[in-house]
Amino acid sequence: MSDLDAEYRLDYFEEEGFERKECPSCGAHFWTRDADRELCGEPPCADYTFIDNPGFEEAYTLSEMREAFLSYFESHEHERIEPYPVAANRWRDDVLLTQASIYDFQPLVTSGETPPPANPLAISQPCIRMQDIDNVGKTGRHTMAFEMMAHHAFNTRADAEEAYAYEGEVYWKDETVAYCDGLFEALGADLSEITYIEDPWVGGGNAGPAIEVIYRGAELATLVFMCMEQDPDGAYEMKDGNTYSFMDTYIVDTGYGLERWTWMSQGTPTVYEAIYPDAIELLKSNAELSHTDEEEALVQRAATLAGRLDIDDVDDVEAARGDIADRLDVDVDRLRELMEPLEAIYAIADHSRTLAYMFGDGIVPSNVGTGYLARMVLRRTKRLVEEVGVDAPLDELVDMQAERLGYENRDTIREMVRTEETKYRETLERGARRVEALADEYADAGEPIPTDALLELYDSHGIQPDMVETIAAERGASVAVPDDFYALVADRHEETDDGDTAATRDDRFTDLPETEQLFYDDQGRTEFEAVVLDVFEADEGYDVVLDQTMFYPEGGGQPADHGQLVHGETTAEVTDVQSVDGVVLHRTDADPGKGEIVRGQVDAERRDRLRAHHTATHVIGHAAREVLGDHVRQAGAQKGIDSSRLDVRHYDRISREQAHEIERVANELVRENLPVSQEWPERNAAEAEYGFDLYQGGVPPGTSIRLIHVGEVDVQACAGTHVDRTGDIGAIRVTTTEPVQDGVERIVFAAGAAAVEATQRTVDALADAADALDVDPFDVPATAERFFEEWKARGKEIEALKTELAEARASGAAAEPVEVDGFSAVVQRIDGDAAELRATANAHVEDGRVAVLGSGLDGSASVVVGVPDAVGVDAGAVVAALAERVGGGGGGPPDFAQGGGPDVDALDDALADAPDVLRTLSEA
Repeated sequence: MSDLDAEYRLDYFEEEGFERKECPSCGAHFWTRDADRELCGEPPCADYTFIDNPGFEEAYTLSEMREAFLSYFESHEHERIEPYPVAANRWRDDVLLTQASIYDFQPLVTSGETPPPANPLAISQPCIRMQDIDNVGKTGRHTMAFEMMAHHAFNTRADAEEAYAYEGEVYWKDETVAYCDGLFEALGADLSEITYIEDPWVGGGNAGPAIEVIYRGAELATLVFMCMEQDPDGAYEMKDGNTYSFMDTYIVDTGYGLERWTWMSQGTPTVYEAIYPDAIELLKSNAELSHTDEEEALVQRAATLAGRLDIDDVDDVEAARGDIADRLDVDVDRLRELMEPLEAIYAIADHSRTLAYMFGDGIVPSNVGTGYLARMVLRRTKRLVEEVGVDAPLDELVDMQAERLGYENRDTIREMVRTEETKYRETLERGARRVEALADEYADAGEPIPTDALLELYDSHGIQPDMVETIAAERGASVAVPDDFYALVADRHEETDDGDTAATRDDRFTDLPETEQLFYDDQGRTEFEAVVLDVFEADEGYDVVLDQTMFYPEGGGQPADHGQLVHGETTAEVTDVQSVDGVVLHRTDADPGKGEIVRGQVDAERRDRLRAHHTATHVIGHAAREVLGDHVRQAGAQKGIDSSRLDVRHYDRISREQAHEIERVANELVRENLPVSQEWPERNAAEAEYGFDLYQGGVPPGTSIRLIHVGEVDVQACAGTHVDRTGDIGAIRVTTTEPVQDGVERIVFAAGAAAVEATQRTVDALADAADALDVDPFDVPATAERFFEEWKARGKEIEALKTELAEARASGAAAEPVEVDGFSAVVQRIDGDAAELRATANAHVEDGRVAVLGSGLDGSASVVVGVPDAVGVDAGAVVAALAERVGGGGGGPPDFAQGGGPDVDALDDALADAPDVLRTLSEA
């Protein structure tokens, strides 16, 4: 196998007098201008040396440093482009959050399928890295939310055999390192203190040489040269164990951490004081956190060593803290007592900015995907706020960051935070009982609660690990929380389904050309002629391939067209249409004949209904954003003939009033009779003009994309068929709204003729209810409410009578108790329902007797057992033993349990055995 050593021997390094060295501490190779340097300079091999000793000539704020970077690269012929959202799943389907600037250009640009928006370019891209969550606050340098300043160049090799969307070389490694050096020099850095560490990069099937740029102990940039792809026959084995070979495209992928460059310019104890000065001051004041001069000096000294607490580099954070305490000659408990509240303050400030980014970019808290990650950050922030004693409302802390970031949807952000806090409190109340049961289980087994159980408790119930620790200790169980707990949680939810769900080309279709799609030219046209290119036998009929078609294949939530293919005396019914790699297959019940010219006839009524419903989906989506807020985005859609549904991301239930308002806004657009038009712009131009809300229904491939405009109020990338004007829809009727999952609401609606039919069904149902109640239709609600209240009152009366009956049975002759080893028990068959058995059992228990009751109601055997507190018998064990005798099972807590089985004929014998069962279990 070959190595990449030669890839690092740059002409620039030789020209500038660099030396290549090996760090005796970590073994890494690095380049330096300092002939006397021994260590690579990165923690834990070296400590921060810029604290109270800034590395640049001037102190910069975040905005000033961002502008300095972008201006520098603009002056070197890079085009500045606007940042993308932090929710990468807005334009990609393989990841959730934007973790690096290169995410903006994957996979279409990096693969060479589409050109970049500029080449070369510079950007300052907001990012969120969930895997850093456990380091935030501790190391002094980690932030979960950060801006990756970057410059990129996209190149192709001169001997590339394929055609790519960009060609030639813009610049490569030497120029990239020279640009980096030049930026340092422009800011007044001491170039002799910079080290360039060799660290090959691997990720997402690509790889290449990479350089970490270290200055005064801080990693300020990473220069990645993406030029390789995974290849089983490749000559280069990388650190992931796979082999790689060079590819035709090669890309400069750099990352300069805005926050760390700002920190370097100020020399504050940690990065957090440099980037969140106002928030840190507010939080410290609110938590009444202050330090003496001596303590402040100790904090300052500890900050220079904080890089040693990185969980990626150490096995035990607390052991590493002990090592730091030894170096500072201070007691580790005192150091922890001093640093942990500060670490919490730092994390709260960082997490608040992370939430502002997430909610500001329209992420809605939920149980899946980006919504889950947002919920996890919010709950951890809430715990830290309570732990450190900050009484400022969490929504205000997040809003403070949202204002600084310039988001306009701040009211919605605050409302989402408040709603989530309420849900969290309810979740904790429900989940605490589960923790107690789990703690008892592991305490009895003498085993610690495992990490998998901790993760499941957090996933299912939102229970923080420190709460588990507290409850476990109270109940005699132990638990060890891993240092990277929250990163492990995030790992569970950051993966997306990247499986290829699209149909793949069948070998039979290899030589067939893509079918010309006529339905985009005239979406109302339903007749055409075509040549039958081939016919394939299918499981149920035939798959017919034409040279061109007006039949719309199923896709984008729109069902396929139906109709006929006619040739001479043969009429083939088209019952389904699918597209496989551009070849459209028409499923028919007859063979029209290969090579024949056929006349196609699309079912016009079905097509019109689908067109109306598809356009109505766009209209309903716009109306939902108008009523609920700009954060609303499509989570799924299905168009139909009689009704359609649109699933939207929203943090609360859609009320009846909001549903009515959505319907009103939608019909207002219908009445305006807006034009519905299509265009096929270049992808970068479309994204630049309209943003990533284009991709409500998914991200289409290709350099050009089809956009559907509904007047000037809505524009989306869409492949479906549509009406010509909104007035052609006729009317829209919202029939129901319902939650699909936490954070996703479904709007079911009907359009056109289907809307009239839906309204008629509602009117008919109301009329039937009025007839049944013998009242006017307008009086149905009041009459139904009166009947319901009367029904509830009678139910309570019945329950009261059942209780009286139970008490009478308990004191009657049929309830003669038997003595069992010092306690009284009543064994009785009562063929009543579950409520009667419970009431009777409770009556006996209140009188101090064990109750064993059976019922054969409805042809199955039921057993209920109640046990007073003073009696040492487990009701669950008794039920289990008796239920087994009737062919079933059951159980419950020691004081009350129930069960049963199908063998009602064995019930009497089982009850006869009850005294013996009680004696046996009382002796156990």
